[in-house]
Parts: sequence; structure tokens; C-alpha cells
Amino acid sequence: MDRGCVAEGVGQGCPMGSRGRGLPKGHSRKGERKVLNGLDRGRGLPCGLSRAGGGAVFPGLPCGGGFWRSELGMWRLARTVYGQTVKSCRLFRPPCRPTALMSTLLINHPQYSWLQELGLREENAGVYNGHWRGGGEVITTYCPANNEPIARIRQASSEDYEETIKEAKEAWKMWAEIPAPKRGEIVRKIGDALREKIRVLGKLVSLEMGKILVEGIGEVQEYVDICDYAAGLSRMIGGPVLPSERPGHALIEQWNPLGLVGIITAFNFPVAVFGWNNAIALITGNVCVWKGAPTTSLVSIAVTKIIAKVLEDNQLPGAICSLTCGGADIGTAMAKDSRVNLLSFTGSTQVGKQVALMVQERFGKSLLELGGNNAIIAFEDADLCLVLPSALFAAVGTAGQRCTSFLHESIHEEVVLRLKGAYSQIRVGNPWDPNILYGPLHTKQAVSMFLRAVEEAKKQGGTVACGGKVMDHPGNYVEPTIITGLPHDAPIVHEETFAPILYVFKFKNEREVFEWNNEVKQGLSSSIFTKDLGRIFRWLGPKGSDCGIVNVNIPTSGAEIGGAFGGEKHTGGGRESGSDAWKQYMRRSTCTINYSTDLPLAQGIKFE
Repeated sequence: MDRGCVAEGVGQGCPMGSRGRGLPKGHSRKGERKVLNGLDRGRGLPCGLSRAGGGAVFPGLPCGGGFWRSELGMWRLARTVYGQTVKSCRLFRPPCRPTALMSTLLINHPQYSWLQELGLREENAGVYNGHWRGGGEVITTYCPANNEPIARIRQASSEDYEETIKEAKEAWKMWAEIPAPKRGEIVRKIGDALREKIRVLGKLVSLEMGKILVEGIGEVQEYVDICDYAAGLSRMIGGPVLPSERPGHALIEQWNPLGLVGIITAFNFPVAVFGWNNAIALITGNVCVWKGAPTTSLVSIAVTKIIAKVLEDNQLPGAICSLTCGGADIGTAMAKDSRVNLLSFTGSTQVGKQVALMVQERFGKSLLELGGNNAIIAFEDADLCLVLPSALFAAVGTAGQRCTSFLHESIHEEVVLRLKGAYSQIRVGNPWDPNILYGPLHTKQAVSMFLRAVEEAKKQGGTVACGGKVMDHPGNYVEPTIITGLPHDAPIVHEETFAPILYVFKFKNEREVFEWNNEVKQGLSSSIFTKDLGRIFRWLGPKGSDCGIVNVNIPTSGAEIGGAFGGEKHTGGGRESGSDAWKQYMRRSTCTINYSTDLPLAQGIKFE
């Protein structure tokens, strides 16, 4: 679920969201940002759009936050959380760090006692298949806001993985026999259980992943929403009855579950991407084995505990929704395992290629959500009240771990100036502070990648209009950055850094900028801002954007669950969530039934 990432190995999952020309999914997602690419699965809420009274939040943004409506259901939360006007231009609010016991795990500090509400402890079993266990390496996850250790996880060993697959296959025998509407009822109950824990689970996402609180809560809301959607879908899936050319014959399509769906997700969307896959896979009659990103293992464990309770309460095998925390070894095992009937992988294009080859070698099925390089294109007639907040959220939301922007030459200088003004007032700090709009990068490695990208951009002719430095504060904080002056085909622009860098380009005409949008290898998401009706339909047509998500007058992020999510080209071609994405989780049989006493052949063939 921005979804070139930097995956640390197969299965470590790249972030899923930069989505503007193909978002990266998987381990490190979201990088090179063009001003218009913010689809980091950022289905989420815009950064910096808090309003009080009628005034704009940022001097650079002439309009209010009404523009921001998110399919994640985050906007209602946003009105509360963002309902304050920026009172000062302070760039950073120092993280609240414990004054004592800094060498201990955060979970042992009183201020983080809420983690126990999710069933977490000092050391957590990272394998679930009806029973909790973990005989592999013990790892520690860290808080990106201060780089302090949160808790430890016992990952899966090869033996744990083998047992989990066996238990899941056995559980499928029961699950596949349950009518689809009854399976939908279980998924609905999972959504209800998530609702009860939505705020505390959202806080965990902020603590372990680093995204701001409203985005963390909104991500859980997305899982809740897809559960509701899937519950209704469970009564509607099926194939058509087709007209047969032979008398006394019926021609139908029959859809059946694949069996076991492996799900490998990325750190940047540690809840939502699993939810898209899990809810739809369950109602279509499959069981799931999940491997989340190692750096967000606590989120994976907490979510699985919620699901496990629902299954237990309904006397169902826990292995229906299994978990195997682990690294590249577990991801590779899933890719090569013929018992995994479908492997959904969200991560970098580089790792996704390896996954695709391993799955194809065994003639398996894969669903790939890989790198993204999203572009926002603003024409001379664009409404800047929409362009400015869209570019801001796309480039800065989730700390940029998701955008690029092309501006018509007539509005380029004005938009850049206003964006710089908005950037100067972004409130930075602890992501779980509801007043904060911008948190840390996920890892120290991401900070290094940010610095490398800035230096490369300078070497290739770019000018840093603002930002470009690491903040002198605890945690993985970098300055939101705008870079201008690069040629559209600069190598750094075609990479996905997965950092809050907004590349801004100046274009002359429609044909030119459409070609620039399509010249990158990724194809996740893109958007134009214009009032020209003809241009809108050219953009949506065969010579327009070649991305899987093609928007008009909205950001590249914020896809709704009712539509299929995914991209083209190096983004992988997979589709998740709504529309007919459910077909990816099922196999189709074309069935001809003869209910007559004759045996006519098709095409009028006589064989006598």
C-alpha cells in the first residue's frame, strides 16, 4: 500500500505509498518526490491544513482545509486535531524524552503503559498460527522520534514457518466450507474489534512507524472501512451465466478461493495494506499468512492479537489469519513455497522483481505493489487553493515517505514562493502529539538516503529552495525540502528517495508535460489541476497518464477503498482493495452443463 523503496531483503516490505506515478510499496517506501506525487497510499489527511475561524493556516496557502477529504475517514478526525491556527513559525517541537531509565525499553516507562492495552510486553512472540510462539532471532524495534528501543520480538524460525504453513492449510479446509456471507460476518466483527482499539492502535503506528497521529488513526480506519466493504461484497461476488450456442446447455463462470494467501507488507503502511489484502482474501474463502516489515513488528503483533480474539470468540482456527514476523529469509521462503497460492508483496521495484521471478519459477500467482514516482501537474488555469495544499500534503505527509510537481511557467514562481511560506510553518515534533503535522523519517538509513538525494540533486543542476538539512534534534528528523531547477530527465528525479523532497519543474505546454509524466518507469499515481474540460478527458484518455491512478484536481494520494488500488509498469500491475480486485484472490472456472439428452458440439462440428 509510493506505493522505489529500499527493501532490506525479500519480504522486508517496502512502503506502499508514494503513489504518484506508481507508489512504492514495501520496505522503505516513498522517496523521490516530485511535487505532484503524494500517493503514499497517503490515503490520509493533508498536512498543515488546520483552520481556525476562516483564516488560512499558512500564509502561503490562500484557501482552507475543506479541500481535504480522505477516504480513510481521517477528515472528521482532522477537523478536531487540526482545528488550531498555526500560532508561530517554530519549526520543531522537541520530543518528550524520559528523564530517567533511558537505557530501558520504552514499554516499561509509565507514559507508554497504554501499549499493554494491545497485549504487548517487554518481549513478544512474533509467530501466530493458533498459538503464539517464536524460535528465531530476537530483534528490537525503535521509535523513529528518538531512536529509543520500544520492545523486543522473537521472530519466526524456519521450523516456525513450516508449522505455520501447515496449520494455515489445515484451517483452510474448514474456512472454505463456510458460506461467503458467514465469512463476511466474521470480517465485519474484525472491523468492529479494530474500531474499539482504533486510537490506541493508531498511537502505536505513530510510535513505531513515525507518521503523525491522525494518519496513524486514519490508517486503522482504512482497515475498518475495508472490513465493512468486504462484508457487503461477500454477498455479491460471483460469475455470470452466459448464453450457450448449444440447445439444452448452460454456460456459467464459477469462482473459487485460491487457498493460502501470503501477504508481505511495508513499514510505511503497516496496517492498511494488510487490511486491504486480508479482508478481501478472507471473504473470498482464503486463509492468510502475514509477514510485516521487521521495523514495525509490534504493529503486526497488535493487529494479529485483535484478529485472533475474534476468531477465538467464534470458535474458528486462529491459523486462518497467521503471522510470521521475520526478515528476508521468511520472505524468500514465502516466495518459493508452492503452498502459497498467491503472494501479495508491497515493496521496492528492485525486490519486487526478485519476488516475481521466484513466484513465477513455480508458476505461482503474485500481486505486486511496488515503486512509485507520483506527479502533480498544475496548469495556468489551475485553482491554487487546491494546488498548494495538495502539493504540500503529497510531499510532506508521512514525512515525505511517499511526491513531484510540474508547474506551468506562468504560475511557477508564485506557487514555489507560497510553498516555501507554508513549509516554514509546518509543526514538527513527536508524531503522537495531535498538534504535530510532520514527524521523523522511519530509520537512520532513510536520513542517509535523504542527504544523498539532496547532494545528487545539487550535482545534477538543482537548487535547494528550502530545507535540505538534517535537524539537530533526537530522532530521524530532516527538513522538508523543495528543489527547483533540475531538468525533467535528471537521474535523481527518476529515483524514489522516499523522503520529504519535492522536485518542482517548469513546463510550457500540455503535450510536453504529459510526456514527462509518462517517461518514468513507475506508474502508480498522477494528477492534474485544470478547469479545461477537454484537457481533463485527454488526460484520462489513451494519450494521457499511463498510471494506475489518474486524478483531476485532487492530490495523488488519498485513493478510496471502493476503487482498485495499484499501478502500471514498474509499479507491478497489481490491484488491491475495491472494484473487481477480489478476482485476484480467486480462481475462475468456465463450466458448461448439458441438461439435454443430446450431445451437440460447439461451432456446429459433426463427429459421427
